[in-house]
Amino acid sequence: MVVNDLKNIPEFKIVTEGEMNKEISVPFCCDLLSVAMSKAPAGAAWVTIMGNTNALAVSSLTDCACIILAENTVIEPNVLSKAKIQDITLFSTELPIFDAALKVYNLLNG
Repeated sequence: MVVNDLKNIPEFKIVTEGEMNKEISVPFCCDLLSVAMSKAPAGAAWVTIMGNTNALAVSSLTDCACIILAENTVIEPNVLSKAKIQDITLFSTELPIFDAALKVYNLLNG
């Protein structure tokens, strides 16, 4: 499954399109940047409420496939332009973190 396949989840809205053909290995839930930096596996669809530039940096460091901002996270304005520059795909959803990750998991294993 690739990032582009997440467009098929009705509750997910695309915020920025980065590399849409990145392979997704697993959903990963974490809101502590230091923990995400040390434990997010490459190719993860990272589900978080961290809508700031630090999340973009961690995503790049860990080679996440994309970031899914859950719970109607407010995205800082400068994040959108930086995500585009860094080729990072951002999705947003109203779903709680667990429910958003479960949608990814079900799509991966369905």
